[in-house]
Parts: sequence; C-alpha cells; structure tokens
Amino acid sequence: MPPDAMFRIHDIHHVSLLVADTERALAFYRDLLGLEVDSARPALPFAGVWLRIGERGLHLLELPNPDPTEGRPAHGGRDRHLALSVVNLDALRERLDAAGIGYSLSRSGRRALFCRDPDGNALELIADD
Repeated sequence: MPPDAMFRIHDIHHVSLLVADTERALAFYRDLLGLEVDSARPALPFAGVWLRIGERGLHLLELPNPDPTEGRPAHGGRDRHLALSVVNLDALRERLDAAGIGYSLSRSGRRALFCRDPDGNALELIADD
C-alpha cells in the first residue's frame, strides 16, 4: 500500500445498543449507572438517546431487535458485550445489589462483573481503581 494511502484506526467513537423502551433503558443507564445524556443527538425517525462515557458515546436505539433475547448465555462474558471501566466497582456492585440487578463475577481473575440491561444486552464492568 503506498504511504499516502495509509490510515490508522485509533479509537472507538461510540457503541450502539438496541432497546425496546428508551425510558426504561434510561432508568438503567442514566439513573442506575450514572451516565450523562448527550444532547447532540439529531432528530431521527426513531426514539432513542445518546449517552456519554468519558469522551465516547453509547447510543441507545429504540428499534426492533433482530436478535433473540431469550436463551443467551447466563454469563455475559460468553456473549457479545460492552466492557466499561469503573472507578469504585464495589460501590457499583452495592448499587446493583440494591436494585436487584443480577450479575456474575469475571472468570478471568480480574476485578470485574457482568450484568445485563433490561433488554438483555450484556455489560462487563471492570475495576479501574
């Protein structure tokens, strides 16, 4: 490849997840996990919300889900998932416990846990402290 045609992918800009109900998803991502709503979302022909994760984005799209929500692996580490760094994983774990959100601990030996959002999307929450 000629040098002038070189490129480099250097970061993740955003991740999109499908949700059935934006308000229910906000109760999880904004109210429980503490993510901030990004008002930059343009008017789109479907409901949804953009959230901020540091300098990155999480786009929640209220669209029909073509994937099965039943029969997914019990442990989110064995499913496609979004991994997020967390300062004070113990405090988040207490919040999940208080909200009745089930989770499993990472099987890799890292300080991390896996849970699912109300739509069955798997999240890995990794200690960053």
